[in-house]
Amino acid sequence: MDKMNQGQKTEVDVIIPTYKPGERFLCLLRRLKQQTFPVNRIIVINTEEKYWDSSRYQEIDNLEVYHVTKEEFDHGGTRNLGAGLSRAPVMLFMTDDAVPRGRRLVERLLEALSWKGPQGEQMAAAYARQLPCEDCRPVERYTRSFNYPEMSSIKTLADLPEKGIKTYFASNVCCAYRRDIFEEQGGFVGRTIFNEDMLYAAGAIRAGYGIAYVADARVIHSHNLTVRQQFRRNFDLAVSQADHPEVFDGLASEGEGIRLVKETAKALIRQGKADELPFLVLGSACKYAGYRLGKAYQVLPAPLIRWCSMSPQYWRSL
Repeated sequence: MDKMNQGQKTEVDVIIPTYKPGERFLCLLRRLKQQTFPVNRIIVINTEEKYWDSSRYQEIDNLEVYHVTKEEFDHGGTRNLGAGLSRAPVMLFMTDDAVPRGRRLVERLLEALSWKGPQGEQMAAAYARQLPCEDCRPVERYTRSFNYPEMSSIKTLADLPEKGIKTYFASNVCCAYRRDIFEEQGGFVGRTIFNEDMLYAAGAIRAGYGIAYVADARVIHSHNLTVRQQFRRNFDLAVSQADHPEVFDGLASEGEGIRLVKETAKALIRQGKADELPFLVLGSACKYAGYRLGKAYQVLPAPLIRWCSMSPQYWRSL
């Protein structure tokens, strides 16, 4: 019986992978305590026990911590471990630097899981809007508004011809999952360098479910990446696509990237911030170079792959 569709109370566990958690993580935990819909358990899968200071989190009485080594960490496998420790009907995955904006984040994500698609599709997952941090650079600030607009939406298989690869976009920075569908779909890909959220969304959509984007469920999250970090991030992104041609073949990403660059340039000029254009051009070139190399990673020598990747431990078997 579908409790969410009947408006009955259900339990929500929050699952957070951490690595060297800082002040933003403590702020995240405190704001979870303030939510209008109380969370049941906060399950932390921490990478490297030596970086965990339990004395900092004694005020969080529903916190459970499990440790893995850096070699054991995997974007999909580690989150599957957290899911296996939960029994709640809804699992809210977050990253350790995503701070809830407002007290109704959990409530609104839970509501969105009861939305229906145009053909009556159930929602497999619902992800939050990401707002930029105060110190966010103008280029990244616009990227946030481009990827996380002000209007909520539902994405289903019917959107694929028009939206292309964006149909499968979702983000585990803050995303709620229905456990029944999650288990039916086999969880996240067990070993993946990146993009476990998008791979899951693609599988769920192709299985006849929908993915909800919830604009009024908001978290504060952004990064001021260097051009080298942008290169490496896009390298790993492309590796995940190259490893899953069953999902991404025929869905080119370049067109969406070009549109983002053009729209960002226009926004910078409108805002009188044309001095940011060189950073936009250089960063975009590095993103594209990383993406192209990642798509062809199978023919690259192992040392070059490790240098290009932001997750060199992923390649330890090379």
